Amino acid sequence: MCGVVGYVGDRDCAEVLVDALSKLEYRGYDSAGIAVFENGTIKVDKCKGRLSNLVEKMAQDGKPDGHCGIGHTRWATHGEPSDINSHPHGNKRVTIVHNGIIENYKQLKDFLISEGYSFVSETDTETVAKLLDYYYNGDPFETIAKVIAEIKGSYALGIMFRDFPDRIFAVRKDSPLIVGVGEHENFLASDVPAIIHYTRDFYLLEQNEIAIVTKENVKIYDVHKNEIHKELNTADWDVDAAEKGGYEHFMLKEIHEQPTAVKTTITPRITNHMPDFSSEKITAEELKNYNNIFIVACGTAMHAGMVGKYVIEKLARKSVTVDMASEFRYRNPIINENDLMIVISQSGETADTKAAMQIAKNVGATTLAVVNVKGSSIAREADKVIYTHAGPEISVASTKAYMVQISVMYLLAFEIAYANGKITREQCEEYTRNLEEMPDIIEEAILLNEKCQFVASKLINADSLLYIGRGLDYALSMEGSLKLKEISYIHSESYAAGELKHGTISLITDEMPVIAVATQQDLVEKTISNIKEVKARGAMVILICAQEVEIEDSVADEIIRLPQAEQLLMPMVAAVPLQLVAYYTSVLKGNDVDKPRNLAKSVTVE
Repeated sequence: MCGVVGYVGDRDCAEVLVDALSKLEYRGYDSAGIAVFENGTIKVDKCKGRLSNLVEKMAQDGKPDGHCGIGHTRWATHGEPSDINSHPHGNKRVTIVHNGIIENYKQLKDFLISEGYSFVSETDTETVAKLLDYYYNGDPFETIAKVIAEIKGSYALGIMFRDFPDRIFAVRKDSPLIVGVGEHENFLASDVPAIIHYTRDFYLLEQNEIAIVTKENVKIYDVHKNEIHKELNTADWDVDAAEKGGYEHFMLKEIHEQPTAVKTTITPRITNHMPDFSSEKITAEELKNYNNIFIVACGTAMHAGMVGKYVIEKLARKSVTVDMASEFRYRNPIINENDLMIVISQSGETADTKAAMQIAKNVGATTLAVVNVKGSSIAREADKVIYTHAGPEISVASTKAYMVQISVMYLLAFEIAYANGKITREQCEEYTRNLEEMPDIIEEAILLNEKCQFVASKLINADSLLYIGRGLDYALSMEGSLKLKEISYIHSESYAAGELKHGTISLITDEMPVIAVATQQDLVEKTISNIKEVKARGAMVILICAQEVEIEDSVADEIIRLPQAEQLLMPMVAAVPLQLVAYYTSVLKGNDVDKPRNLAKSVTVE
């Protein structure tokens, strides 16, 4: 969750750390802090709230003056957001920043108290700082090795020892951390956007590798102090991709980037209007022979998986189980070596998804990752990887990552259906051609923004609302509901339209908004019947439907008609107005669209 940064070089360290943290605030904004070597001591500045609070504090009190330091932006786990619980933590000898959760911190804390240590915060991180101090014998490497042998859980640690004012140390397990490489300066960061302004070159730290970072070089070792020579990675996007580019919010920018993101994602996987995953070493024969398919993910990625389930089952007639990763990992799932698990994650670091994937690997099932971040943990550990090409997604509310995930699921569905002989080559080519047309159609859907803004104005005073749909439209309504609730803070739930009469319709009151999605022609009649049921009970109905849907004016209060597209692909079109309605509702309510309360972009803890 949290964001970790570090810098060693000739620049003003405090300015670099603050700038880097500004690119990581999507990972958490409960507090922010930095620690900088200044005249032989480690000076710490930190406070509760947004990074801007820290900047204001330093403007009044004076910022640390130095060229080596670490920084942190927090999503609170242990201990409420407060100045005291803010990172960095430590004492005169050792100071650290931490992303992750230390599971055995209570036992370690009790031990350290018995050894005479006292604690001022409620965090698990302070335990690690104190344990480092306890073991410190003048050798930072040996000290770090001892500590990581004792702590259990996930961590990405940036560490400073007072006796070594020209360097920072880093180690990770399960939480992401990279080492950026510049000219006469080097960096630590949880994610590439933090350092892209300074360098595009970086090393990926593997589990329990220890990095020693100075101005002139980076040394990486295993726990036995054997030096590791790693491949230097280069980010394939530049600083402009991580900036707003004139848009008011990152979310709006990323909605507008969806046509390009889809085109960039599908084009390399299509040859002569046929799906082609040969560059990922995924063959049609392999896809044909799996007994069962599992799609496991969290949140928005799981909703993309729901679309995948509907399409694979419809076209390929293969049974597909979609599961929330957090449930899959704890319910002793029935998965075997001849099965395929598709895991979907924007960041490639989602803790529950990683754990679920490990369960599949343990029984010999094949794991296929659909991820956006190259070199991420899930990408490295999966048997096969399909990279989406959304570029950096900064807004916590996912839009373009969802869209490219869906586009990959469609291509996989076409390939599986064709491999199993359930559709002809001509049909597969036709479906693929239709998918190739989607970027232009998504562009048309974005032009519905004014209508979506008007609809949003009807929602801002609502206490609660429902999203309904059938089939693919139900899968889509789940994502629409999530988008609205996470950034507008209006309570919202999605329901299969046919289930309303089995209890949920009792919630309908006068003027309660109900957003109905009706894009599937064979289900439209049934969905309209359900719309009439809620309308008769006083609901204010907003209908999102295909152009060809015929409906009486009295059935819906507002209608958003979508650009025409192949019916099977309509979720890619209808997703856009659902995103825009959520966006404008949040804007009209005066919320911080890109940084919704209590949420972080990359969920790297359970």
